Amino acid sequence: MTSKLQEGILVGCGNPLLDISATVPMHFLQGYGMKEDDAILAEERHMPIYRELVENYKAEYLAGGSVQNSLRIAQWILGQPKVAVFFGCVGKDNYADILREKAREAGVDAHYQVSTDTPTGTCAVLITGTHRSLCANLAAANKFTIDHLKQPANKALVDNALYYYISGFFLTVNPPSIMSVAATANAKQRPFLMNLSAPFISQFFMEPLLKVMPYVDIIFGNEAEAHAFATTQGWPADADLREIGKRLVALPKINSARPRIAILTQGCDPVLLIQHDTVQEFEVTRLAVHEIVDTNGAGDAFVGGFLSQYVQDKSLDVCIRCGNYAARHIIMNPGCTYSGEPDFVE
Repeated sequence: MTSKLQEGILVGCGNPLLDISATVPMHFLQGYGMKEDDAILAEERHMPIYRELVENYKAEYLAGGSVQNSLRIAQWILGQPKVAVFFGCVGKDNYADILREKAREAGVDAHYQVSTDTPTGTCAVLITGTHRSLCANLAAANKFTIDHLKQPANKALVDNALYYYISGFFLTVNPPSIMSVAATANAKQRPFLMNLSAPFISQFFMEPLLKVMPYVDIIFGNEAEAHAFATTQGWPADADLREIGKRLVALPKINSARPRIAILTQGCDPVLLIQHDTVQEFEVTRLAVHEIVDTNGAGDAFVGGFLSQYVQDKSLDVCIRCGNYAARHIIMNPGCTYSGEPDFVE
């Protein structure tokens, strides 16, 4: 890190989840009606999955939730605590204590709302070879309310931030909170960044997504998420990722002085940076099969790496290269975890 940053310049809102991660056979996935690389919300039939992982497989507990993951990675690379502030809702239980401890260790300044009648959310991370499938039981994360952001101390944190990041996943929880943060960012002329997060967000939560999109300065997504958005919008079925990216940046925007940017990842293929009518490609260093431990959290890590440079006012190409660096590091570790000191070089 170059120079000391002001504390609290980056605010993130999302669903704090405790990841329960284990390697499982394919029939385990199939037994719950899941496919490889799924990212779904748990239904009643999925509820036994969490206990089964703990009882029958070598399950690990990891601090999870997409935005919290990204902020942890950003903090790891920045090496200075409390640059990032996180808001989300947890229960009053042991899982919440674990999340608090993990956030603190990572240097994230977490300000959880606490639900006294609902347990902390969990996410089953099912690893099959190099694939990972997610089944999230939001539980307490679903209980987040805008009241929490209106508390004077929390409102001050939101007002004083210089950058804002929210996941599409949070659209399933509390759109009014997202709109409030987006309006603050717009009023203060500060960047508001968002993630498409998963195909089901575009498929089932398009209305709140389209409401917040005019505020979005930078939109992140992977190819599956971008295609789901395009399909739901009725864009041409043969549109490639570049065309989808151009259409994303051309969607209506409240602050036209700051044109929208789309950053689309496609696994080991190049990352696309789409601005106006230009598309730039950034190569991704391919890993050998034996180096890939688990792809869980790679997308979150990419955003975390990006944010670590973005809050330092680095150029977009440096931000993206750091995103790729972080994603590569995370893929070589179990879950969204890191090891050692970061050694990213601009």
